[in-house]
Amino acid sequence: MKKIVLALALIISIFSNSYAQISKVDAFIDSFTVKNNFNGTILIKQKSKIIFEKSFGFANLSFKVPNIIDTKYKIASITKAFTSVLILQLVEKGIVDLEKPIVSYLPEYKGEGGKKVTVRELLNMTSGMRNMDENGASLDSVLKNGILQYQHPFSSDQLLTKFCSDALVKEPGKEFDYNNADFIILGKIIEKMTGKSYEQNLEEKLLQPLQMTNSGLLSQDKIIDKLADTYFYRSDLKRLVCDLPVYMENWYAAGAMYSTANDIMKFSDALFAGKLLKQETLNQMFTSGLGEYGLGVWVYLKYEINHKMYTIVKRPGSIMGAQAMLFHILEDGSTIIILCNTGTVSLDDLAAEIAKQIIL
Repeated sequence: MKKIVLALALIISIFSNSYAQISKVDAFIDSFTVKNNFNGTILIKQKSKIIFEKSFGFANLSFKVPNIIDTKYKIASITKAFTSVLILQLVEKGIVDLEKPIVSYLPEYKGEGGKKVTVRELLNMTSGMRNMDENGASLDSVLKNGILQYQHPFSSDQLLTKFCSDALVKEPGKEFDYNNADFIILGKIIEKMTGKSYEQNLEEKLLQPLQMTNSGLLSQDKIIDKLADTYFYRSDLKRLVCDLPVYMENWYAAGAMYSTANDIMKFSDALFAGKLLKQETLNQMFTSGLGEYGLGVWVYLKYEINHKMYTIVKRPGSIMGAQAMLFHILEDGSTIIILCNTGTVSLDDLAAEIAKQIIL
C-alpha cells in the first residue's frame, strides 16, 4: 500500500511540474506577443508531445482576419532546408556527388564558378560567387530603385543566367557568404538530374510522403487558400506597411515555399528522426562549418540555455514581412516552430527566449 501511495505521489508530482512548466511557457509567450505586436503562429514540441500551439494577431490587417492554427505563411528560406534534403537524397542515390563542380550537372552553365564551385560549396554557402542580392541590401536602396531580381517575372532558367552566373569574388570554399544564388543553382541541378521540375520533386519526395497537404510553392498565378498577407516594418515611418510587390516564385528553391506550423513540424519530425536521410548524411548536414553553417541549416555546437550547452540546428527565413523559424535542440529533441507575417519581432531572439522557458 505504501508503495502505491508513493507511486501516486510521484505521478502527481510529475504532472504538477509539467503543468507548471506549460503554464510558464504560456504566460511568457502571451506577454511577449502582446508587447511586440506579434502576428503569427507558434508551435512547440517537447519529448514527442505538443506543449504549445497558438496563433496571434491578424492574417490580414485591413479586414482584421485573424491568424488561426491552419493559417498558411510564406516560409522564405526554410525552403532551403527542403532543397538541401532533395539534393542529399540524390547524393544517397549516387546521382549527385557533393565534391563535383556545377558543370558536372549543368553543362550549359556559363558562370565562372562552373568548373570551380562544388555542390557542397553551394550547400554550405561558400561558393565565392558575387551575391545576387548585394544591390538590394538596404531599405533605402530598395525604396529608390526596387529589387530587379524579384520584381520582374523571371523563369528559373532566366534567374540562373541573369543572377546566378556572376564572376567569383572570393575563392570557393574559403568564406561563408549567404547567397540565394547558390540555392537557385541547386534547384536547377535537382531538375536536371531528375527530369522533373523543382515543384514536382518537392511534392513527390517530401510533401506527399509526409502528408504536408498545406504546403507548396508560391507563384503570382496561384491564389492560396488561407495564406496570410505580409507586412514589413518601416523604421523611417515607425509603422507597418504592405510588403513591396514581388514575384515570390523568383525566390524559387531558395525561398518560394508556403506552409503551416503543423506541416513544418511534420518535416522537422521526419528530418531529425532520420526518415528523410540516412544518419551518415544527416551528420554531414549538421556539421557546423564556416559561419556556423552546415548544409542548408545553421548548426551551433555550443549554444547556452540556462547555463548548459546544447547543439542547435536552426533554419530561419525572412523576406520583408514574411518571417519564419525552425529551431531544434538536438540533445533534448525539442522543436520550436514560429511563422509570422509581420516584421516586428526578431524570431532569433524569440526562439532563444522560448528555449529558456522549456529547457529546465
